Amino acid sequence: MSVHTVQRTAQQGAPPAMSGEAPLPGVRVAVVYHSGHGHTGRQAEAVRAGVQQVEGAEALLLTVEEAQARWGDLASADAIVFGAPTYMASASAAFKAFQEASSRAVMARGFGWKDKVAAGFTNSGSRSGDKLATLIQIALFAAQHGMHWVNLGLPPANNSTKGSEEDLNRLGFWLGAGAQSNVDQGPDVAPPGADLRTAEHLGRRVAEVARQLACGRVVIGQAPAG
Repeated sequence: MSVHTVQRTAQQGAPPAMSGEAPLPGVRVAVVYHSGHGHTGRQAEAVRAGVQQVEGAEALLLTVEEAQARWGDLASADAIVFGAPTYMASASAAFKAFQEASSRAVMARGFGWKDKVAAGFTNSGSRSGDKLATLIQIALFAAQHGMHWVNLGLPPANNSTKGSEEDLNRLGFWLGAGAQSNVDQGPDVAPPGADLRTAEHLGRRVAEVARQLACGRVVIGQAPAG
């Protein structure tokens, strides 16, 4: 695990025992997704961009097909953000195939993702599109792997006369990041900027939480600093 040495002070919220030069662990966040027509792929790229905004965080972007050939990379990640389009009120078949493959490749070999950070995102053609069902499906999947779920952490937006389509979380999701792409627009246009910025926020939030957990484990002696 990479190590970034930073000056921690009481003013920055560091505990007294960690004042001065202290090595802080970096974190690796994998973004695993399926995208049928490219729209959810845009979301995934935005999540990766958010991860990369956090000091000491490294992002790895993988399609579900690539991920099934790189289980070792997922095993070494501190966090995994899962994404899939919502088709007929659930995640796509390709994403479901990845979920089921993880049962053999990960769970059967010792609960390998236990205590990793997890989060999810999804896209559909309609503003609602039953996207919540997909986010719940992904959250339950993470729970079966013993992972720590990170929600979106944003208030609902665009729900008053002062709201705007440019607001973060304009669709009003809590469990994860939702996006909406008009069915007659390609991924060069959709999802709109607000939804991509919302996905970026999720990536940043996951990386921050993963970093906090990694640093906490160093402090209490559960893991080495490097």
